Amino acid sequence: MALKSGPTTKPADTSNLAPLPALIFGSRWLQLPLYLGLIIAQGVYVVLFLKELWHLMTHATTFTEQQIMLVVLGLIDVVMISNLLVMVIVGGYETFVSRLRLQGHPDQPEWLDHVNASVLKIKLAMAIIGISSIHLLRTFIEAGNIGQPGARYTETAVLWQTIIHVTFILSAIGIAMVDRMGNYTPATKPHKASEHPVG
Repeated sequence: MALKSGPTTKPADTSNLAPLPALIFGSRWLQLPLYLGLIIAQGVYVVLFLKELWHLMTHATTFTEQQIMLVVLGLIDVVMISNLLVMVIVGGYETFVSRLRLQGHPDQPEWLDHVNASVLKIKLAMAIIGISSIHLLRTFIEAGNIGQPGARYTETAVLWQTIIHVTFILSAIGIAMVDRMGNYTPATKPHKASEHPVG
């Protein structure tokens, strides 16, 4: 005897929306130029990365170890900002504009399976902390020149960078805690057994 399959869920048909809801729903496409602009910005960062890499290669024999480290940290900084742009472009478009339909694609990002506005905010906060860490590390490397002629940083600048970095960390922790509280569902308490047995 053949078993009947359960009801299948079909995607909602939005072609028959009233004019005003259709206009409001379609307004999400106004974000498309924004994401295209971010793609162009990512191309600018690629050019910047190649420029810095060429600068490192042509001066590899004349740079000191500290100078090489600073240039490499600058390259890592560009890569992390580019990763942040990818998360905003791909995750933001998927969340707020339209589905990319990447299911089954071998290059689909792992985090895109469960992306939503809350997850995207946390990932962006962590990416910003990573970028801030690179900037702070570069500052600490050059902190030995504080007080000398030609120093790029002062003690006050280092202090403020550290405070701003800690603020980023606390903000990320706050976002994660608020998101966890929003998703918290208290466990169902077990019912107490009746003290009087049914006779």
